[in-house]
Amino acid sequence: MKPSALLTDLYQLTMLAGYRREGLAERPAVFDLFFRDLPYGGGYAVFAGLGPALDYLAELSFSEDDLGYLASLQLFDEAFLAYLRDFRFRGRVLAPPEGSIVFPHEPLLTVEAGLAEAQLVETALLNIINFQTLVATKAARVSLAAGESTVLEFGLRRAQGPDGALSVARAACIGGVGSTSNVLAGKQFGLPIRGTHAHSWIMAFDDELSAFRAYAEAFPDNCVLLVDTCDTLGSGLPNAIRVAGELRARGHELLGIRLDSGDLAWLSRQARRMLDEAGFPEVRIVASNELDEEVIHAIRDEGGCIDIYGVGTRLATCAGKGGGALGGVYKLVEIDGRPKMKLTADITKATLPGRKILWRLSTAEGRHVQDVLTRPGEKPTAGTTVFDPTNPARTRTLEPDLTIRDLRQTVMNNGQKLLPTEPLARLAERCRTGLLALPSGTLRTTNPHRYKVSISPDLHALRNRLRTAMEHIPGD
Repeated sequence: MKPSALLTDLYQLTMLAGYRREGLAERPAVFDLFFRDLPYGGGYAVFAGLGPALDYLAELSFSEDDLGYLASLQLFDEAFLAYLRDFRFRGRVLAPPEGSIVFPHEPLLTVEAGLAEAQLVETALLNIINFQTLVATKAARVSLAAGESTVLEFGLRRAQGPDGALSVARAACIGGVGSTSNVLAGKQFGLPIRGTHAHSWIMAFDDELSAFRAYAEAFPDNCVLLVDTCDTLGSGLPNAIRVAGELRARGHELLGIRLDSGDLAWLSRQARRMLDEAGFPEVRIVASNELDEEVIHAIRDEGGCIDIYGVGTRLATCAGKGGGALGGVYKLVEIDGRPKMKLTADITKATLPGRKILWRLSTAEGRHVQDVLTRPGEKPTAGTTVFDPTNPARTRTLEPDLTIRDLRQTVMNNGQKLLPTEPLARLAERCRTGLLALPSGTLRTTNPHRYKVSISPDLHALRNRLRTAMEHIPGD
């Protein structure tokens, strides 16, 4: 669905009107979109939402209905409404490839445009990038916890509205969850769709065995039976095994059984034993019920025998300690060619001024070592001392023999997308490859290794100069 130009905060429009009144609307400006803290106390984030963000920018315009609504607010004059009628985004955007692994203080998007254009798009870009990056990160954590088992996304009924549910399915795929129960997402994004049946199916029949037989009759080659409506081990599994035998006699095979309550580790071990002893070692065990990476880790540590994890609520709502939202921000870093920064007593919230290049340093074997932000024209070299962006007293000397590459590229120019839309499977593979290239310990869900992000000597010096100049501006 095309986002409306009204998908913005009111103050973006009042600022636009003010910029135009003051003759500032066309001043060349540069904004960076970044976050300061990793979600879930983790060691990485997965960059997602770039495709929808670029689509939003390319299609941005105010309809006559939009303008009529704004006129009804009686906040804006006719000249400003006429200005909005021809409003388009004609700027330039730099970004890493979607699916890249990213870290705090790194500009995920740099937007270069006239001040009015770059300002208006702030809210929508944050809405898109913050949510999809958070979901993709959560999905990666869940997928890594599952190991060789498959993860299915089925959070549609608990997601933040229909649009949120579609964004969840898309971003979860990038993070490594390659199938969904959401039929519309399957159509829109080309994702495999999966599902079983609800407890209500069992309850609609006189008994559990009749319900299982009816479902197997309807879907003999795609039958997964929910076995915990009555008694998982006392009736559910025995009845499922009986139906599995009847299916086999007709030339079909039961695909799986689903556990949706109780001690999933213990129940899955018992289910695996019963299925194997009955001659059905290929029947897969699906588990659901408020799963996330922490629960999955616990199930596996206790010897659970689960082949597919159905993860719904806690993925769709990004629940978990340190989750719920990605605190991405969008800050002005240059105007009229002059670097700008936000000054604050807390250096962790002070912004990094000016245009920047984001370099990723890796070993010859492809193992990532650290990222360095520099000013244009700089390139990290061995022996250079670089600075922690939040603690300048913490420095690091760059190692020799590292491969250095610019992580970002121009993805939009003059308001036109420069790259074709990539398949989600390719974005997911980029994510998987990037995760495997991180230093040892970065993927731990508890107390992970902290990947180093540093700033160059020139960028460090520029920030210090601007801070000093701003601190000495005389007051009234």
